[in-house]
Amino acid sequence: MNGVILRWPVPIGTTINAQYYKKVLQDKLRPAIRKKRPGLLESGILFHHDNAPVHTARAVTDVLAGYKWELLEHPRYSPDLAPCDFHLFPKMKEHLRGQRFETEEDIIQATKVAIKNLDKCSYVTAFKDWLQRIEKCANNGGCYVE
Repeated sequence: MNGVILRWPVPIGTTINAQYYKKVLQDKLRPAIRKKRPGLLESGILFHHDNAPVHTARAVTDVLAGYKWELLEHPRYSPDLAPCDFHLFPKMKEHLRGQRFETEEDIIQATKVAIKNLDKCSYVTAFKDWLQRIEKCANNGGCYVE
């Protein structure tokens, strides 16, 4: 709820598979948590990602189990329960709308600015919305209805 911990642009031509995601978790996310949220790794991580095959692959689940991060289950076929999909990306699109970019670096810089322009209140709202959506899904027997 305190903002983005890691923004990692995937290099063009990179295939996102379990090994790539595992490496990002190990080499990028974990160090970013340690740097930006000191003490959080020791106090416990509640981790949520969707059911993409990359996220549920054995190599990834083994790493997360080794970190002792608590994983939140994500109902099948529910992309509307991912805060990035229903909150962060639409907010970024508002900021980026109408712009043209010459290079990949220009896009990366513009997304950095878009993320930095989001205030803490925006993240709090996103997580409150997420909790409401999760609760609605649980009340519907695992099916989410918008």
